[in-house]
Amino acid sequence: MNWLDQVKWDAQGLVPVIAQEAATGDVLMFAWMNREALARTAELGRAVYYSRSRGRLWFKGEESGHVQQVHEMRLDCDNDVVLLKVTQLGHEPGIACHTGRHSCFFSVLKDGAWQAVDPVLKDPESIYK
Repeated sequence: MNWLDQVKWDAQGLVPVIAQEAATGDVLMFAWMNREALARTAELGRAVYYSRSRGRLWFKGEESGHVQQVHEMRLDCDNDVVLLKVTQLGHEPGIACHTGRHSCFFSVLKDGAWQAVDPVLKDPESIYK
């Protein structure tokens, strides 16, 4: 059996993916992959996602240069979520978020409101031209 056949794809042929920094354990981002994206990620050793808004494969870092080198791919117990252990490249410290932050999970619920608690490491205007 092909390892891709063991993944439980949703009705749109997608699987949710979490990118976690291998060195720190930080959760960097959440995205989607289709079958081709998952296969390309395994083949290339770099994160390739499926962009629902663009309707195409999205090679992480194709515009920003913030590439994710994949060290390990894991599948959860229900076979319906993929975890990538990555090194975030292209900036030190690594930037995974399109807002110029290390992680997409930069807001914390405090006193009934979401508050950004992590700094912008690089102005997104200078990343995406």
